[in-house]
Amino acid sequence: MANLSLYVVLVVTTLYSLAFAHEPSPLQDICVADSTSAARVNGLACKNPTVVTANDFSFSGLHVSGNTSNAFGSRVTTVNVAQIAGLNTLGISLVRIDYAPWGINPPHIHPRATEILTVIEGTLQVGFVTSAQENKHITKILVKGDVFVFPVGLVHYQRNVGRGKAVAIAGLSSQNPGVIQIASSVFGSNAEIDSDILSRAFMTDKNTIEKIKAKF
Repeated sequence: MANLSLYVVLVVTTLYSLAFAHEPSPLQDICVADSTSAARVNGLACKNPTVVTANDFSFSGLHVSGNTSNAFGSRVTTVNVAQIAGLNTLGISLVRIDYAPWGINPPHIHPRATEILTVIEGTLQVGFVTSAQENKHITKILVKGDVFVFPVGLVHYQRNVGRGKAVAIAGLSSQNPGVIQIASSVFGSNAEIDSDILSRAFMTDKNTIEKIKAKF
């Protein structure tokens, strides 16, 4: 009985540790990323705090509209640790998303972050899909001031369904959330995925797969 109790405690402790293993709390006040360091760590090495300045914690330009003249009709302006070195170890980042009329932010995944999005201007259709086997599509129309959450690791998207442009600001629970665009990852990977695999996965023929690949 004692061994069973110990086993249960170990399992619970392990699961608890895994649940909080995602971007653990920093062990110091600041750890400004040192872009010149060759050290390989989970994150980025810290700059000497004696040379840290206010510029390490600021970014300018988020008021500027992104250029949406592209195939998707959207532009994401990122503010993560690459733009603000002071975000290193703090587990948070920000994006601005601009949408042309009927522009989309195509289906994608953030492998390391939950996203919370606020509509600043316009009207957006947003949605995400839960994991297999349920594959439940959860979608909603948002207007100015509305907020929506995309859980970590789930496929999600936005589409401008208003008559004019739309703008959103989103916070993400990682200094470096990562982004996996579903279409470009599958059809534009380097090296490419064999067309036979994709034709079977998408239940279509190889010629169709090759035509889609050519777009990426």
